[in-house]
Amino acid sequence: MEAEKSRRSISKKAVSAPHTLNEAYDYPKPSSFSRALRLDIKGVTILLISGTASVDEYGKTVHVGDFCAQCRRTYQNITGLLEAEGATWKDVVRTTCYLRDIERDYEAFNEIRTQFFSEQGLNPLPASTGIQAILCRPDLLVEIEAIAIFDSDRNAGNNGQ
Repeated sequence: MEAEKSRRSISKKAVSAPHTLNEAYDYPKPSSFSRALRLDIKGVTILLISGTASVDEYGKTVHVGDFCAQCRRTYQNITGLLEAEGATWKDVVRTTCYLRDIERDYEAFNEIRTQFFSEQGLNPLPASTGIQAILCRPDLLVEIEAIAIFDSDRNAGNNGQ
């Protein structure tokens, strides 16, 4: 009981980018996840970005059947979530990449990822894991999670508090 009283809670805030992708309105209400979660811990901000895919602002899958276009849209959606909190890809320290068919699509995925990260000027590159997985919709071919970390003071005016 005493330990629980002395425990301080961590500031948590749901992150969204409704101009880029929806808030999972097609999922049963209430939605069972946040698109991203912002944690502020002793001057450090951590963004935990949920698995993000080629979904538009209306919740529809876009670029059905086109792996490369889905991959680019997924990066665009993550970019929107990062920007909503004043972050960029330079703040991303880890990605987890889920591909429906890793044997078929990994080469294309790696080419797109390499080009995208180069365009972002990333050095060092984020740590990353690639996994073959059955995704939540049969028309999705790629889904990516990301973790970003940055100094909270850097964008104190955009922390949503």
